[in-house]
Amino acid sequence: MKTDDEYKKQLSPEAFNVCRQGATEMPFSGKYNDHWQKGVYHCACCEQPLFESTAKFNAGCGWPSFFQSIENQVNYLPDHTHHMVRTEIQCKHCQSHLGHVFEDGPQPTGKRYCVNSLSLNFIADQ
Repeated sequence: MKTDDEYKKQLSPEAFNVCRQGATEMPFSGKYNDHWQKGVYHCACCEQPLFESTAKFNAGCGWPSFFQSIENQVNYLPDHTHHMVRTEIQCKHCQSHLGHVFEDGPQPTGKRYCVNSLSLNFIADQ
């Protein structure tokens, strides 16, 4: 696993704050919120594939939203910060903070993976 100093060299200060310190970007500010190109969204820290564009939907919440992750690529942790009970999602490979998952998404899963754009890199289909 990389050190914080290595991540600080790799990521912008804003991305480091989100990915390594668990911050949240402002709603509707992320570059992938209204992004509909076909491809795969990867972890900004370790480049592991996390979400396919075919699972992305417009939740209207201000962050990229997906109804499922790529199998075995995301960790789920209880989050009781800000006087709420939520489930944090992290990259399974490097523990980068991605966002949260909620139970108000569309079928077929009923889930809404609410993800910070700063935690992702996109690779378009060829």
